[in-house]
Order: sequence, then C-alpha cells, then structure tokens
Amino acid sequence: MAEKRNIFLIGPMGAGKSTIGREIADRLHLEFFDSDQEIERRTGADIAWVFDLEGEEGFRRREETVIEDLSEKQGIVLATGGGSVISTNVRNHLSARGIVVYLETTIDKQVARTQRDRRRPLLQTSEEPRTVLENLAVERNPLYEEIADIIVQTDDQSAKVVAHKIIERLDF
Repeated sequence: MAEKRNIFLIGPMGAGKSTIGREIADRLHLEFFDSDQEIERRTGADIAWVFDLEGEEGFRRREETVIEDLSEKQGIVLATGGGSVISTNVRNHLSARGIVVYLETTIDKQVARTQRDRRRPLLQTSEEPRTVLENLAVERNPLYEEIADIIVQTDDQSAKVVAHKIIERLDF
C-alpha cells in the first residue's frame, strides 16, 4: 500500500491555515491537526497563558515538540503556527515529512482577519498590529518561501476555493 502523504500548511497569522486545513482534510479524508490547538490540549491552557507564563521562547519549544510529534504521523493535514518556521528543526521536519503549502496573504488581509482576535499574543502589545505584522513578514516570509512546495494566495478567495486549488496541485 502506498505511503500516505502529509500536507503541512504554513504562513502568517490570518492566512487561513486552520480553516483551509480542515477543508482539505475533509475532502481528502485525512486527519486534521492544528499545532496551536495541540499545544493547548497538551498544556491544558490557552496559547496566551503559555506565552504569559513561559514567554515566546518557552512557547516555541513546545511548538517545536508538537510539530516534531505530529509530522511523524502519516496521512495528516497540519496547520502550523505562523512563527513555527523560525525553528530550523521545524523547517527540516516539515520539508522532509510532507508537502509544504505556503498560504500567502497581504498585511491588509491579516489586519482585517485578526483585528478582533484576542488569542494572538504577538498582537497584544502596545505596538500597532500593522507594524507588528509587517515586522513579522520581513523575518518570516523568506522562511515560508524557503520550504514551500506550493504557494497559494488566499486574499480574495474562499477557503473552499483555496482548498480546491491546493488539492488540484497535490501529487497524490
């Protein structure tokens, strides 16, 4: 029997990784995971609390462990946290263990999609969200591009349309 392939979704916060990931998993009859939800399940606390207690460094260690564990599975769709690609280990695991899909979006869309979301610790600062997102993009976009097998723009399309486009491009 052929080995089941994994699909890993990467991209900035607000790109639609979780929503699109669920749609892909449903259509392909694969198991869906969200690395942030898995961290919350394992810790019994929400991401903001983990950030408050352990800082970003502690959170990133947890995230790396979760992604390492989940990426060892077969036949899954995994929505990763926007900052997970900072870790060389995470980038290596994702590249080696599945098809990496970069969901690309503009800063304007990110601002619109995240403006009411209080569960994003990096946006809960005194800095303007747009400035935070622009700075994150400078750091992270090259890392997303580095490991992406497929790049899909998500701005002006529904999750269903984006999921369909990704499935069409998969070599399954």
